[in-house]
Amino acid sequence: MSEERNAIPLILTGIGSIAVTVGALWYYGYLHFAKPEDALLLQDYTMLKTLPGEDYKVSLAPADQVAQCIDGVLVLFDTQQKGLTGVLVDNRKRAVRCTAAPTQP
Repeated sequence: MSEERNAIPLILTGIGSIAVTVGALWYYGYLHFAKPEDALLLQDYTMLKTLPGEDYKVSLAPADQVAQCIDGVLVLFDTQQKGLTGVLVDNRKRAVRCTAAPTQP
């Protein structure tokens, strides 16, 4: 009654299941493999200083990123590449802070 089972089909089934699961998660956007070109450098952003009484001009076309304040940190969400998010940092890798309270116009 001591039959030996062949473990190779069980191992192949496990590896196949993991591969199919990772593929499905990637296809539906729950898994993103980051590439170096996905990172946006801080130099790609410029802060426009606003002074009372002075006009400034910005493009009418919106950027590909949307910012949201999460736990006091400014998080950018990319609208072109689903699932790509990032924290805005300065040149010393310090996170840009934000307040969740709405501002007065």
